[in-house]
Amino acid sequence: MNLLFLQPMNSFRYFLHFAYNGAGFHGWQIQPNAHTVQEELQNALSVLTGAKILLTGAGRTDTGVHARDFYAHFDFNLFLNDAELYQLVYKLNRFLPPAIWIKDAFMVNSDVHARFSAISRTYHYYLSRTKNPFDGNQTWIYTSPLNTELMERAAEVIMLYSDFTCFSKSGTQTSTNDCIIYESFFIQKNNLLIYHVKANRFLRNMVRAIVGTLIEVGKENVSIERLHEIIRKGTRSEAGMSVPAHGLFLEDIEYPSDYRDSGVK
Repeated sequence: MNLLFLQPMNSFRYFLHFAYNGAGFHGWQIQPNAHTVQEELQNALSVLTGAKILLTGAGRTDTGVHARDFYAHFDFNLFLNDAELYQLVYKLNRFLPPAIWIKDAFMVNSDVHARFSAISRTYHYYLSRTKNPFDGNQTWIYTSPLNTELMERAAEVIMLYSDFTCFSKSGTQTSTNDCIIYESFFIQKNNLLIYHVKANRFLRNMVRAIVGTLIEVGKENVSIERLHEIIRKGTRSEAGMSVPAHGLFLEDIEYPSDYRDSGVK
C-alpha cells in the first residue's frame, strides 16, 4: 500500500465521475486568474457539504480540451451511503453550469488515487472533413486533401516507440517521456476522421502534436521513414504542429477492477 495515496485519518475517500465541455474553461487544473473545471467543482462541493473540499483529478487537460470521461477524488470526514451520494450527484448537477455533468459519486479504497491508480487513458481527436456549422467547438474542420492510407500506416508506427520527447511540450516537470501506447489507429465515420489513441500515460500536448504530425504524413510532406527519424531524434521542432485543442476529447479512463470496493462493512 502506498502511504502517499492515503487520505487523512478519520475520513473517507470518494470518487466523482463526470464529463465536461472544455470550451469555456482554461483546462482542468486550478490556476491564477483563470476559469477552470477543478475550481467550479471544488466550489460546488464546498458549498453543498459545508466543508472545504480539495479535489485531485485523474490528470490535466489543456484549455479547450473536452472530457467525456473524467474522475477526481476527494476526502470527507463523514461516511455517505448510496442514497446520500445519489443526492449529492443530483444537487451538484443542479448547482453546476451546463458544461459539467456529474455521472456518479462513490466510495473507493483508501489507497486509490484518481491520477496514479489509473491504468490507461484513451483520447480521440475529431477532424471534420467537411464544413460543419454546428460542431465548431467539438471538431477541427480540415477539408484539405489527405492521404488517409498513409496516415493509418503512420498511426501504427506510433505504437513501435516509447520515448515521445518529440511530441512533448518543452519545460514540463516529468521524470520521463516514456509512454506505453496500447492502441493507435484512425476511425472514419461519415464526414469525420477520428484518431484513437490509448496509453498508460500521456505527456502534455502529446496527442495534439501526434495528430499534427500524422496530418503532415497525410499531406505527404512527411514520409513514413521520416516519421521514424523524427521520433527517434526526439526534437519537438521537427514534428508537426499542435492541432487546435477543441477537437480533442478524453474518452475513457480505466482503473483496476476492484477500485470501487470501499472496504466498509
